[in-house]
Amino acid sequence: MATLEETVKLIAGLDEAAMAAARCRQDELTKPLGSLGRLEDISVQLAGIFGQPVPVLRGRKIILAAADHGVAAEGVSAYPQEVTAQMVLNFLQGGAAINVLARYTGAAVVVVDAGVAAKLPPHQALRSAKIGWGTANIARGPAMSREQAVQALENGIIMAEEAVNEGADLIGTGDMGIANTTSSSAVIAAITGEAAELVTGRGAGVSDEGLKLKAEVVGLALALNRPVADDALDVLAKVGGFEIGVLAGVILGTAARRRVVVLDGFISGAAALIAHGLCRQVRDYCLASHLSAEPGHRVTLDYLGLRPLLDLEMRLGEGSGAVLGMVVIEAAARCLAEMATFADAGVSEKKTDGD
Repeated sequence: MATLEETVKLIAGLDEAAMAAARCRQDELTKPLGSLGRLEDISVQLAGIFGQPVPVLRGRKIILAAADHGVAAEGVSAYPQEVTAQMVLNFLQGGAAINVLARYTGAAVVVVDAGVAAKLPPHQALRSAKIGWGTANIARGPAMSREQAVQALENGIIMAEEAVNEGADLIGTGDMGIANTTSSSAVIAAITGEAAELVTGRGAGVSDEGLKLKAEVVGLALALNRPVADDALDVLAKVGGFEIGVLAGVILGTAARRRVVVLDGFISGAAALIAHGLCRQVRDYCLASHLSAEPGHRVTLDYLGLRPLLDLEMRLGEGSGAVLGMVVIEAAARCLAEMATFADAGVSEKKTDGD
């Protein structure tokens, strides 16, 4: 297993020659120039990621990291903390939205116990990478130690390496954790510099009064812990979550193996900010599947310079948006690979000016 430092060093830029070849092929396919819009841009990015002018994608996998958050004790969530473990069991039984969508789209789901505050039964689809029994309360002190933050990231790197070795070319991020939108809001505010109230949303559905309390708790956590914006490890350790760290590691590990990172929503966005803070080039390997209804997600994507593929007003997490985004990404790859060129099909190309 590569360490965090080794993994960051492995992340290189996109293959410019492969991208140029993919763009040339796009211009020769039987369609008006640019008529497939962003599908063309995605296919060119895929070429750069894989270093192949015409990449052919293999498997799809969602890595769903779950953990609890000590800040739940501040009353920031509409649901009690035990729901985290209960939902993990629901994932393993195949009854959650991510299970339905993954079955429909042909994606595998692996659930990672990154720090659930309960003992979970063994299951073939459950990976144990427990760093602690939930983070500490960020409204009272740091979420975790710096060493635990590194461990979370390296656990995520392991998950990405395993997924690639098992044949996944599209690796999506998913999450579960009561109060994790509070921690994610703190991460996003810390890194982007936006005010707590601007990046804090309703999460699982808190009331107006609950939203006000939640933003106040985020502000308190930032004032108390004073995370350093340009030190992603510091931000993760002081106000993050175990599952956020694991997902950031997944992003880094996927990029290091030159595979596609398909980001889900708000919590995945916070993880992407951590990964980006550790290695700027990781952004080139990321595709944002959708725009979450959480206000801080738009702030995150704007900061990273990523455009969402879909806007369905979703705010569930679990990787639910990522599996839908995978369909669009594979469609882009298939059009590049399987469409005929004008020469192949014997179709006349557009007339040049003056003809």
